[in-house]
Amino acid sequence: MSHTIVNPTAFGYSQAAVTADGTAWIAGQYAADADGNLVPGDFAEQVRRSLANLGTALAAVGLDYQHVVRLGSFVVDHDLEKLAELVEQLTAIWGDRPPAQTLSGVAALALPGMLFEIDAVAVR
Repeated sequence: MSHTIVNPTAFGYSQAAVTADGTAWIAGQYAADADGNLVPGDFAEQVRRSLANLGTALAAVGLDYQHVVRLGSFVVDHDLEKLAELVEQLTAIWGDRPPAQTLSGVAALALPGMLFEIDAVAVR
């Protein structure tokens, strides 16, 4: 199946790939600034910025949060407090109809200080 690659990065991956049928695969988004540098912050702030970056990646392929059908969340040192924060922020975007989601508790992510990362699949 043909596909389009969107916004390749210096880190060896692309921000998104869109297949001919309109399915968009959004790479893991984290609390990064415009240059890809991790912006320090607590877990809540990193989730907030990661979700904003997800919105930016979706917009780059002509989609928005309402097109998302699946999320993958990665939480360093996952606990119920972090889960509650994540649910609160996801509910602020998707209300009572969130996408399917898998949450994985992990020991570490790609960069020192990263506490959260989220990827998505969206359909036009």
